[in-house]
This record gives sequence, C-alpha cells and structure tokens, in this order.
Amino acid sequence: MVEFPKMFRVRQHFEGPELADPAGAVESELAGLSLRERVRPGQSVAITAGSRGIANIGRILQAAVRHFRQLGADPFIVPAMGSHGGGTARGQRRILESYGITEAFCGCPIRSSMDTVVVCRAAEGFPVHFDKQAYQADHVVVCNRVKPHTLFTGEVESGLMKMMLIGLGKHDGARVYHRAIKDFSFGQIVGSVAREVLSKCSILAGLAVVENSYGRTAKIQALRPEALLEGEKTLLRHARRWMPRLPFDAADILLVDEIGKNISGSGLDLNVVGRKHLWHRAAENEVPKIRVIAIRDLSSLTHGSAVGIGTIEFCRRRALEKMDVGMTRVNALTGGFTMEAMIPLDYPTDREMLQVMLSQIGLTEPPDARLLWIRNTMALSEIECSAAYFEEARGRKDLAILCEPRPLPFNAEGNLDDSHMQAGAPLAAAVRPGS
Repeated sequence: MVEFPKMFRVRQHFEGPELADPAGAVESELAGLSLRERVRPGQSVAITAGSRGIANIGRILQAAVRHFRQLGADPFIVPAMGSHGGGTARGQRRILESYGITEAFCGCPIRSSMDTVVVCRAAEGFPVHFDKQAYQADHVVVCNRVKPHTLFTGEVESGLMKMMLIGLGKHDGARVYHRAIKDFSFGQIVGSVAREVLSKCSILAGLAVVENSYGRTAKIQALRPEALLEGEKTLLRHARRWMPRLPFDAADILLVDEIGKNISGSGLDLNVVGRKHLWHRAAENEVPKIRVIAIRDLSSLTHGSAVGIGTIEFCRRRALEKMDVGMTRVNALTGGFTMEAMIPLDYPTDREMLQVMLSQIGLTEPPDARLLWIRNTMALSEIECSAAYFEEARGRKDLAILCEPRPLPFNAEGNLDDSHMQAGAPLAAAVRPGS
C-alpha cells in the first residue's frame, strides 16, 4: 500500500500592478491616439478578438466599440484565432460567446468567417493570408494580450504581431506560417508577415493588454501602427516580469486540475512548468525542473480541444473522454507540433494515477516526494505543496502557509475534490495554524 505525501497550502505574494478600471483605460488610450483624424463617420472598423481567456476581455472590447461609435464609425468584431474552434466560423464564434463576447454585450456585429484574402507573397516566398472581413474594412484594430509564447523565444512572442500573423491569417494562414517556421525562425516569419500586413491591410492601431501574476489586467496600451513593434517589445518585458510562477524550482510531481486553449496555446503554459525548449523535461538552464506532470481534466472553456496533452506524462481518463480528437489534431497539425496531441498514460482515478507516478520518481520514498498541486498554470496564487517543502516554505517571506500538512483528501472513489483548488474553496480536512 502506497503512503502518499501529506500536503499543505501556501499563498504566494506576487509583485505587479492592477488596473482598477480597464474600460476607462481603453477609452483613455484610444483617445490619446487622436483617431478622429483618420476615422471618418460611417467607416467600418474591424476589432480582433482571440481565443485566450483574457481577463476583462468583454469589457475591453465593449469599450473599444463604444469609442469608435463615438467617432461615428461602424465597428464590428472579428474572431482572430487561426485554426482554433475546430477551424470553423461557427466554432470560433462559439469560443467568443463562451467568454461573454456577444453582439448584445459589445454593441456591434460579430463577423465570423474562415475566408481569407492573399494580400501578397512574403519575401520568403509563401502567401500572406488575411481575414477577408477585416481586409474589406476601412480600418483594423488589433487587440490581444502580450505575454511570453509557450514555445518560441524572441523580442516579440505572443501578442499583437502574432495576432496579425496567426490570428488574422485564419486556418489557411496559420497553416502556412507554421510550416514556414520550420524552415525559418519564428522572429523572421513574424517580422516578414507583419511588415506586409502593416503596409497593405489598413491597420489603424494596436490595443495591447498585459496581465499581472494573478491573471488580472495590469496594463492596457494603445499603439499606432508604426510603434507596434517597439511597443510590444517593451510590453513583453513587463509581461515576463509579472507572469505567475511556481513557488519552488524543482518537483517530482506536478498535479494540474485542468488544461485548455483558454489557459494557454499549449493547454498549460510551458513557461510555468519548465518545458518550453524540450519535450517532457526542462532544458539545462530552465526552471522549474519537474520529473512528471499529470492533468486531471480539460477546462470547460476549451470546448474539447486537448492540445498540449502530449506535453505531459499522465492523465485522468476523463480528460481523454472529453477530448475532441479531430479538433485537437487540427490545431496540433496546423501548429506543426504533432506531439501536443499525443496521448499520455491514463488512469480512472486520482489515487491510481498518483500511485503510479510515485513509482517513477527515482529513489525518493513516496511520503517524501516533492508534489505540487495547482488548478491551472494561470491560477498560481494558492498552491498545495507536499510536506517535503514545509521547512523551506516557513522561511520564505513571499509565501504564507495556510495550513499544516495533512493527508490528500481522496473521496470514497479514490478521487480528489474537483473544487478543492478553485478560488475561494475551503481547505478540505485542513488544520489551520493555531487551531
């Protein structure tokens, strides 16, 4: 009979700002660009909306729509998410609606189509695709979160430039660009396509969002087209500094409640789990270093896409049962990372899965295993940690210990409580210090 490690919970203290009024910041930033000089009454303005779970995204888009209404323009929202949503217009609209981005809430139409226009050929020889609805608009506003990419590294990673490339390229463009990235660098392809898009596709402005370590809106900045590249470089440096992290640099086991496209392009953020550069292990200079990772479920907002499941070793069987295999393969093949759709070892219960994992961590005895348990890679303010970390945690000023080590809360079926790691959930079977 395996003896499981005891667990205690910590709350992390992160540095980073938070905007009290994101909608007000959108208005202030857009007003600062004096767009009335370029936008005439009656002109159409396409505003992009992506597939990530960005904090306050509905209110941000609503405020952008309101600004252009005030200018007398005719704004509309364009889903800009490459092959996500199964690579269909209906699937992409469904993703937006799941985030509360509806025509009624935002106050404008949503024009979802997978049709693109080939605006030219890039210097490298491949066609440059651009969403047809956006191309036909008088102006395009590119709105997206700026953050480190889960797979690529550079001065520009995931943000406005990538939205012009992959998001507005739709399925056809995303497929072409990911193929090109196999022959050229990510930075070269982003720069090459962005130059063509900026010169030929009526880009009016960028609206960049940066989040803090708690997944809340930290900064919103509007940028003129000529300032997009340098502006995004600066914002990426902020995003790197404010991104959430695990509290320890090494673990035998990481247990993750959920992965999903709303959480990260790779289901779970590989920057957070230390697998950005190599499959199934950390690179030499990369932290954290985690031996094995398991997921317990797919997020409800991923709509069956399990992209990223191939980056981990173990999973609860229900994650595979919820997996839309076709959608997952489309996304993985379009991105050119087939391993992201491969299947890990699956088990019917958490107890069985953890028993197997504890046999795969070398000579460390199960009660002494370094085990971390998180909800997902965006929600890292509170983390369950095994007793092996307790003494170190007691000496850390950035960690607040919320309870003494106690047994893992398995139920009669051998599973952990799905709500245990959700925000505001009570500490099951916890003994608080001093009680």
